[in-house]
Amino acid sequence: MVERVRHPMDLAAYETRVRTGPCFVCAYLSGDPEYRHELVYDDGEHVAFVSRYPTLYGHVLVVPRQHVEHAVRDLNVEAYLRLQEVVYRVARAVEAVVPSERTYLLSLGSQQGNSHLHWHIAPLPPGTPYAQQQFQALLAENGVIAWSDDQAAELGNLLRTALCNG
Repeated sequence: MVERVRHPMDLAAYETRVRTGPCFVCAYLSGDPEYRHELVYDDGEHVAFVSRYPTLYGHVLVVPRQHVEHAVRDLNVEAYLRLQEVVYRVARAVEAVVPSERTYLLSLGSQQGNSHLHWHIAPLPPGTPYAQQQFQALLAENGVIAWSDDQAAELGNLLRTALCNG
C-alpha cells in the first residue's frame, strides 16, 4: 500500500460552503473558478471529474449535467441506467489506472448540502488494514490527500486515456 500524505480538512468551513454556497456541480459546470475540477469524462449528459478532496487516490465523481437531487425520484429508469453505465465505465478506467483491492461506489449528498446527485468512485488501495477500510477510508475527518492541480491533471490524463482505450 502506498502511503499518501494527508492534511486535516477544515470541516466547519466545508460544511458552511456546501450549505450556504452554490451547488458545487452546477458552479463547476458553469465555469466558476472557485469550483474547478479536473474533467475526465463528458458525454453531454454526464460528466466525471477528479475529487478536490480525495481521501483515496483515484477518487472521482460522476454526475448528471442536469441538476437532479434524488437518484430514484428524479430520474426515470432509462436516465438512471444511463448514469449507472457511466459510473461503470469510469470505475473500470479508475481500476485500470489505480491499483485497488476494491472500488467503492456510492451516492452521497443531502438536501441540506451537496444536493446535486453525484456518485463517488473511490478505489481502496491493496493492503489497507481492515479497520481503515469501508467508511473509515472515505471520512474526511481522517484527513484528505495532499493534492495539487498538477497531480489532479496527471491522474486526469491517465483516466482519459484509459476511458479512450476501454
